[in-house]
Amino acid sequence: MQISIMDTTLRDGEQTSSVSFTESEKLAIAKLLLEDLKIDRVEIASARVSEGEYKGAKLILDWAKKNGYTDKVEILGFVDGMESLNWIKEAGGRVINLLTKGSLKHCELQLRKTPEEHVSDIREVVRNAEKMGFRVNIYFEDWSNGMRTSREYVYFMLNNLKDEKIDRFMLPDTLGILNHKETFEMCKDMVDRYPDLNFDFHAHNDYDLATANVYSAIQAGISGIHTTVNGLGERAGNVPLSSVIGIVIDHLGYKMSVNEEKLYTVSKIIERFSGIRIPANKPLIGENVFTQTSGIHADGDQKDNLYFNDLIPERFGRKRQYALGKMSGKASIHKNLEELGIELTKEEMKLVTQKVIELGDKKEVVTKEDLPYIISDVLRSKKVVEKIKIRNYSLSVAAGLRSTATLSIDIEGKDYEGTASGDGQYNAFIRALWGIYDSLERPHPVIKDYVVSIPPGGKSDALCECLITWDLKGKYFKTRGLDSDQTVAAIKGTIRMLNLIETMEK
Repeated sequence: MQISIMDTTLRDGEQTSSVSFTESEKLAIAKLLLEDLKIDRVEIASARVSEGEYKGAKLILDWAKKNGYTDKVEILGFVDGMESLNWIKEAGGRVINLLTKGSLKHCELQLRKTPEEHVSDIREVVRNAEKMGFRVNIYFEDWSNGMRTSREYVYFMLNNLKDEKIDRFMLPDTLGILNHKETFEMCKDMVDRYPDLNFDFHAHNDYDLATANVYSAIQAGISGIHTTVNGLGERAGNVPLSSVIGIVIDHLGYKMSVNEEKLYTVSKIIERFSGIRIPANKPLIGENVFTQTSGIHADGDQKDNLYFNDLIPERFGRKRQYALGKMSGKASIHKNLEELGIELTKEEMKLVTQKVIELGDKKEVVTKEDLPYIISDVLRSKKVVEKIKIRNYSLSVAAGLRSTATLSIDIEGKDYEGTASGDGQYNAFIRALWGIYDSLERPHPVIKDYVVSIPPGGKSDALCECLITWDLKGKYFKTRGLDSDQTVAAIKGTIRMLNLIETMEK
């Protein structure tokens, strides 16, 4: 069975609180949906809502006409005589999705009409649409409540409209109230009772059951599904396009026209346009979903892809990654080093692994781009024998006051303490240190240059490298410090300098 998708990101998706697309953004999204993702149909607007809605719809429909997509572009219209029809015609549209009432309560209390009166009004719009050359689909708003509380009313509506020129009957779970069992039973009732009609299912996610309900609707024989990109929509949103792709292709084994390779790219663009962030753990499109964090999983992937499933990242234009942090093992680091083209000995790998875990305990993010810095840091550290150690230090900073530092240092087995103030935490630290050195009449260098950087492409909350150039009696040398905190990185570079001086003087 082929499952068709009607994406309503530009209509129902824009009903997300705080989301409002500009006209140019709407056109860009329509192009992405139809040309890149190969969506079967798109719903782009509601008739008569605003002048901005009209301009956006017209812009899309002008483009669609030039590129042969007019019949794939749909607009929500209302049972209002000729008003919605004329609005859509002026915008250049040829498909109306007519909003009707799918429950007796909505019909009687909102419209204040009998079912017979409502059917009569619908027929008038449908027949006028036919005369104008329109295609008509029908939304049964609140259909899920109608099936729960007034099923005879739903049958009445279908019995009186099934012979009209209507392409698709669209069944919304408007308030997202259904579970998967109800969805299957209700959809199967529709399909079995009206086998000659084409049905769509429109799922909302108020109980986080939209994806499960789509699964059940398709199992019941529904062939059309409504989606939004990233699950945009009122309240908890609509069923996400990404989730529907996963269950239709991998679990139900049905075909779709959607180009899944473009899914991630389009999702990220709409994330920027909408301002609604994609959760990092959102299936298929979240930042973390193709990232292995556990070293055990990375090791398993090296051994015949033991932790792979059918959701191969390349299907969706993505790439598998191996996170670096406190859960990392050698396999995770090895995978990242492979991409960088770096080889290490077993001993070097052990040192690098320890450093990654140490950083992961402090900060969440360590990136692939950080690895060359980490490697440089740990391999250089091996060459310096630590005769001088900083036991403890305390740094303080306050608005309008000079920073202060207190430190305790071990010099060849003896402890010394010093306190000083300075212009910034590191300046205060270095003044306290030189105070101790001066009291012991030990030589110390002068700072000639001080540079802090993060790895290119890295994230600032993972690593800072501090490169300090020193002048000791006319002899220049450099030391590096690496840490997630800029001042601590400078202190580490300073400790390395102190031990290098000990080596030089010998």
